[in-house]
Amino acid sequence: MEFHKLIKNLLFIDIETVSGEADLSNLSERMQKLWLHKASFLPNPNLLSDNDFYFDRAGIYAEFGKVIVIGMSFFHWNENEELCLKAKAIAGSNEEELLREFKRLIEKKYRPSDLILCAHNGKEFDYPYLCRRMLINGIEIPKALQVAGKKPWEIPHLDTLEMWKFGDKKHYTSLELLSEILHIPTSKNELSGDMVNTAFYKEQDLDKIARYCREDVVVLAQLYLRYQHLELVQEDNIERI
Repeated sequence: MEFHKLIKNLLFIDIETVSGEADLSNLSERMQKLWLHKASFLPNPNLLSDNDFYFDRAGIYAEFGKVIVIGMSFFHWNENEELCLKAKAIAGSNEEELLREFKRLIEKKYRPSDLILCAHNGKEFDYPYLCRRMLINGIEIPKALQVAGKKPWEIPHLDTLEMWKFGDKKHYTSLELLSEILHIPTSKNELSGDMVNTAFYKEQDLDKIARYCREDVVVLAQLYLRYQHLELVQEDNIERI
């Protein structure tokens, strides 16, 4: 019963982010100076130009990037009591509209006190990035994401990277590597994370990025099941919207 309740309130998420602009020169003069100041503290082993380095790295930082896709997946049971998974990705070039849509979706489907988010490296990236971009866009942060002042054990959200660390603070393992070593099938073959900025600005292929993100939340949900020593959801029971 407890497992069913947990599954009912568990939402797997992943975000795709890009630099705020396609070119450093498109930023205001003040923002250009602020980026160059930040960039001066970042490693640049390939000695990229200021503009190329901005294009390559700015999307990682919420102050200089923006969210273009949010992937979500959740478990449910079918009429045969088989565990199923539904996955979708919402995408858009207008970040404010995208973030408001995400807020509406989670507030409509889940009570704030019940919602449990799960992301890979979510505590270091996805959750704070979403909160920061909502604040920048003048959007009230959903109660489920308001964690300021809470003790760690009062925050229900999960992080599959943290679960894999087993207390090792310095260890990082990608979702792609975990899916491979834990034998989780994936259809991620169109894109990789370092190609998102190019796909968005140069190829203008937001749909491809959305498909990539949607597959991430499928893999993420399957990884969670692996951690629980449970059978993976069969492909026939995965619905991609």
